[in-house]
Amino acid sequence: MEYFVDKKSIVRKIWGKGDTILLIFAGAAAEFALNKSVDWLYFTGRLPADPLGRLFSTVTYARKIVFSEEEPALQAIDKIAAIHARVETGRGRKIPDWAYRDVLFMLIDYSIRSYELLEHRLSETEKQEVFDVFYRVGNRMGICGLPQSFKDWQRMRREHLQNDLEYSHYTADLYNRYRIHLGKMRYTVLLEAQSLLVPSRVRQQLGLKKFSLLKPMIRPYRLSRNLKLDLLLKYFILPSRYKKEIKDLDHLPEAARK
Repeated sequence: MEYFVDKKSIVRKIWGKGDTILLIFAGAAAEFALNKSVDWLYFTGRLPADPLGRLFSTVTYARKIVFSEEEPALQAIDKIAAIHARVETGRGRKIPDWAYRDVLFMLIDYSIRSYELLEHRLSETEKQEVFDVFYRVGNRMGICGLPQSFKDWQRMRREHLQNDLEYSHYTADLYNRYRIHLGKMRYTVLLEAQSLLVPSRVRQQLGLKKFSLLKPMIRPYRLSRNLKLDLLLKYFILPSRYKKEIKDLDHLPEAARK
């Protein structure tokens, strides 16, 4: 039985833990808001209306790809491409290839950053594995101009951070939506997590602090996972109406257990 992602791949470990996933999307939420193509996320109105719901929807697709057999994973990728194609048709414009690449670049970068923050540093081989998985996703979607290796990706990622980000009225509005949906305390936690995780270029443009108050809490948090207290912390971080989704983040799909 062939899977889209090898059962021993580090990518399965990264996307099999709820806290890592939440960090990935905390980082992506920051960078999405700065991306010069963020207006595409506003076209359907779904993201600003329910940013947390969109997060869990995206997680569902990502985990289906990571943990499914080859054919169902490819079908999930094709469905993502079809959804974007309908948005393009509705707007009468094509989403730029660089905008697609930027999203893939975020997923690669924050997958690595989040896992290293909560677990341990990845080897170059493991980082290449992360790159390979998302390269195959992008290639299946027909995205042009993808980097051919992890080293090429590093160069293009630096160029993206320098050239494709800007603070706009969409940035301000999206952060206001985060604040409304999370509430003041959870919103503060989000900002601290982003400060801890994002590249310096992103942190500077958003005006995030250089030092996060969460940094001294990383080791105690690791201990809380050993004591099975981390689920309580996740319930604190996200609103209670997402209780089931939060719990499911740590429930590996059946394919991952085999």
